[in-house]
Amino acid sequence: MPQETGFAEAEQAIRNAVVVPVIRTSTTEEALAVAGWALEQGLPALELTATIPGWLDALRALAGSAVVGVGTLRTAEDARAACDAGARFLVSPVPAPEVARVAAERGVLMVGGGFTPAELLAAADGGIAKLFPAHAVGPRYLRSVLAVAPGARVVPTGGIALADVPAWLEAGAYAVGIGSELAPGPESAERLAALRGAVTA
Repeated sequence: MPQETGFAEAEQAIRNAVVVPVIRTSTTEEALAVAGWALEQGLPALELTATIPGWLDALRALAGSAVVGVGTLRTAEDARAACDAGARFLVSPVPAPEVARVAAERGVLMVGGGFTPAELLAAADGGIAKLFPAHAVGPRYLRSVLAVAPGARVVPTGGIALADVPAWLEAGAYAVGIGSELAPGPESAERLAALRGAVTA
């Protein structure tokens, strides 16, 4: 797959998801259960974290079902392992040059972490930026950053509830990452469907 095609597909899947589940569980089985629920809701992209025991097994099981990325990456070794197992994008919570280099070498989309305006804009220049921890600053912070870089694509993540997603999107977020605040269940499914429907409408 040409690099440009792989980038475009991963970028579009993240955009279309609106909400990207950030899956961080204590077992592989739990991760697969959450991922399965997310796929049932029609989400085209999701992120598994490398803190999950057996995350490579979970990635291999899901790689053909959706655009799956791997997050909490900080080393080149883990980044290469993720690519070998089928990751379509790599995510780091902080600036991680080693991970970015592997992404570039393998032709995989990089979602680089940042908190300061300089870190966010540098990460956005290389793909998509991840604002973390987003709850510490709020949507007004993102709006201010994007005022000086309106084309930057930023995915806020960390401490965000479904109810907070519209405010982040209004501030200019490319998509929003939600972790433990996205609890699988009928209520979450209904609210997620309503939210994505409103955005696509």
